[in-house]
Amino acid sequence: MKKLIVSAAIVLGSFSTFATPVLNAKKVLQTVNMQEEYTEIKLEEVPAAITEALKKAYPDAVLDKAYVNANKEYKLDITQGDKKGNLFADANGKWIQK
Repeated sequence: MKKLIVSAAIVLGSFSTFATPVLNAKKVLQTVNMQEEYTEIKLEEVPAAITEALKKAYPDAVLDKAYVNANKEYKLDITQGDKKGNLFADANGKWIQK
């Protein structure tokens, strides 16, 4: 009888460990998108170094629009064939990865 009571206590005690609530720690991930402010400029205002770099890297590309930000980084909207895209360059004509 003692063995039966002891085994029942052990079994019931083991159930209590399964019944304990699991606290889920919810992690909050906050992302902040920093969008740089570009101002549209005339195509004639694009530095010659950038236009030369564009002709060298993409000879068939057509420059549609150009933008500049406060850091003198240029955003170029180009069309090459039937594809449109954006390129970024600094004032010296070096390409920037964004």
